[in-house]
Amino acid sequence: MASLKIERINVGYPGKPVLTNVSLPEIPPGSLVGVLGPNGVGKSTLLRALAGLGPYTGTALLKGENLNGMSHFRRAQRVGYLPQALPQETSLVAYEAVLSACRAVRPDLAKTRIDAAVERVFDMLDIRPLAFQALNKMSGGQRQMVGLAQVIVRRPSVMLLDEPTSALDLRWQLTVLDTVRMILGRHQGLCLMALHDINLAIRHCDFIALFGDGRLLAFGPPAEAVTSDILSQAYGIAGRVEICSRGLPFVVTEPTQSILPPTGH
Repeated sequence: MASLKIERINVGYPGKPVLTNVSLPEIPPGSLVGVLGPNGVGKSTLLRALAGLGPYTGTALLKGENLNGMSHFRRAQRVGYLPQALPQETSLVAYEAVLSACRAVRPDLAKTRIDAAVERVFDMLDIRPLAFQALNKMSGGQRQMVGLAQVIVRRPSVMLLDEPTSALDLRWQLTVLDTVRMILGRHQGLCLMALHDINLAIRHCDFIALFGDGRLLAFGPPAEAVTSDILSQAYGIAGRVEICSRGLPFVVTEPTQSILPPTGH
């Protein structure tokens, strides 16, 4: 079981702060957190920092242990990160790529257990037909699924997934979200997932962290964190939150006014 607490984190680049004073209450085990906000707000920068691939100030505690106090190897074991960039196009086949990802951080596991874990993740994600295809022969969406398999197979305590559905059609988006939820339920881990589809996020996530203007604007269950006012602050749009026949919230946007000046005649 894992819990995560973030206290007064600041991320950015030399001379250029991106997100400041980000604090999240302790996120309970089994939770899926949707990380939302406009392009360039700092979602990727935050996830990279938590993964140990960028600097930050402040404190991130995983089950009471400071992430920045962990060795690189221990952090790689406990934190699984999927970047926004797709896995590199190589002649390596998908099975080898996933197997290597598991071996890199789980040398404690016997070969038979690693092989079994790889088999399970291909079945979980329904990508067994890709197992012996080379990555350079795959579509972007297929490589994205292989990248996700490389994270899941390691069974980290926390998954940091940066737009894992960006290259996928609706069926595969739902497969990813359903699989992540199933894994979290089984192993009581955590996942922070950057998403652009607000309705997909509020339908599947336990909590929403919504960023805008260099800071955290809202955090909480979807029905509390996603409001018309917050949408306006974050995205500069007019929208409303309604409830569908199943009792789930969804966002409806209003037509935007054109910012182009009228043409003369």
